Amino acid sequence: MADQTIDITVLGRTYRVACEDGEREALLRTAVYLDAKMNEIRNAGKVSGSERIAVMAALNIAHELLTTKLGGGFDIGEAKRRIAAVEAKLDSVLARQEKLF
Repeated sequence: MADQTIDITVLGRTYRVACEDGEREALLRTAVYLDAKMNEIRNAGKVSGSERIAVMAALNIAHELLTTKLGGGFDIGEAKRRIAAVEAKLDSVLARQEKLF
């Protein structure tokens, strides 16, 4: 369940979106990435109209994702999940350690 809403801007338009607690920074980075991709397509001048630009950006981003996941490339999402799990485990162990003193 979303704990808050934030405003993001894509192609000069502002959207209010739901955001889970603790996911604000990741969502903002994602919006910046999407905005950059869409501006890149718009500035190339080969595609016009926000809807077409959005579809082309979605296709390009999906291609990047699938190339990484299916092409034997480095899966950054999996790496981030593993790092988060290790951090959580360390935090748990350190919290118990601090209670001893």
